[in-house]
Amino acid sequence: MLGKFLKYIEDNRLARKDDRILIAVSGGIDSMVMADLFIRSGYNTGIIHCNFTLRGNESDMDEELVRTLATENNLPFFTKKFNTAAYAEKNGISIQMAARKLRYEWFEEIRINNGYDYVAVAHNLNDSAETLLINLTRGTGIAGLAGIKPSFKKIIRPLLFATRNSIEEYCSLNNISYREDKSNSETKYARNKIRHRVLPVLKEINPAAEFAISETAERLSLTYKVVNEYIDEIRKKTASVKGNKIFFYANRLKQFIKNDGVLFELFRPYGINSSTLKSLKKIISGDTGKQVFTQTHWLVKDREKILVSEISNQENISYEINNLKELRAIPFIKSVVRKKYSSDYKIPADNLTACIDFEKISFPIIIRKWRSGDFFYPLGMNRKKKLSDYLIDRKLSRQDKEHILVLECNEKIVWIIGERIDNRYRITPETKQVLLIRV
Repeated sequence: MLGKFLKYIEDNRLARKDDRILIAVSGGIDSMVMADLFIRSGYNTGIIHCNFTLRGNESDMDEELVRTLATENNLPFFTKKFNTAAYAEKNGISIQMAARKLRYEWFEEIRINNGYDYVAVAHNLNDSAETLLINLTRGTGIAGLAGIKPSFKKIIRPLLFATRNSIEEYCSLNNISYREDKSNSETKYARNKIRHRVLPVLKEINPAAEFAISETAERLSLTYKVVNEYIDEIRKKTASVKGNKIFFYANRLKQFIKNDGVLFELFRPYGINSSTLKSLKKIISGDTGKQVFTQTHWLVKDREKILVSEISNQENISYEINNLKELRAIPFIKSVVRKKYSSDYKIPADNLTACIDFEKISFPIIIRKWRSGDFFYPLGMNRKKKLSDYLIDRKLSRQDKEHILVLECNEKIVWIIGERIDNRYRITPETKQVLLIRV
């Protein structure tokens, strides 16, 4: 096992002998075996442990076992307790996703602050096979079928060569202590269903199923490199980046409108999946103002361009704006113009532009996420309407609704951003100055 471990590190160029390695140890069998292999190999290492406080005293006992490992081997030890459940609830994500985000952000912080070259995590061959099967079940592109990579940025996975059975054998032969997370045996999670119910059946067909799946993933990974080069060439011809702004030329994308594979790979970095691909096609061939939200990005049609903006965490988003200069500084505001109104002025018809009677607003104004109970007077109507009812009428998806923002003045909605202005702030024959805001 030790020889295979060192060979895998060398073959995949995961680390050099003089590199400093931070070993992520949970206390489970995989990470305890990986720590033992690193210690026997003579690498300059430290131990890092996350206590996610999800299992009460059990979590504390995991931490104590890992602390003992570090102390007995005279290794630097880093540990931190996280209120994972609260973080997941606040950010509207699963416990597993919260733990992953907290873990890797903290790993990188400790790595940089303490001069380590890499962080080693203990994914094994079975984990890679399970990941491929999970992604295949949920629907994915080639990238999702490429399994777990041996390295990504400063994360290395030197145990990917080993099956779970070989890890258990090594653990037994070397009397390595570890702690078993009882949730690993439960089948309410997708990964555990694959692990305990699906893979055993596949191994009845092929006893070396995990190896076969892993080899397939490796071949697909090589195929993906070829595909990625092709997609990169298309991206160079269809997209442009200016500073932190990304946009695609819709007319250049139209030749791929029937090629779902190309569009999927082009926009996959921006969160497009099979359920949002149809909406993307409508944006490409549609009018200005067509938009779609993914989990990570906002895509919107602006004349012949499709603008791509990263979505920040909008849970508590709120901007208090005291003047036009501050309004222009808001990340998603494209332009702010104040001009005199004349009878021949042509009001823009697209939803991305708000045309407001400037004298009807006063600073400060607020941009915030919409709330239950909000109401406004839709343009062209003299009676109020609940914003929630308006969004239902618009047939927006739940995801789209989550990203709706409003511009507010004196606790009155002026504009549902990217949708519709309030009738009370419309341009009239009495208007003297126009405020034109474009997102």
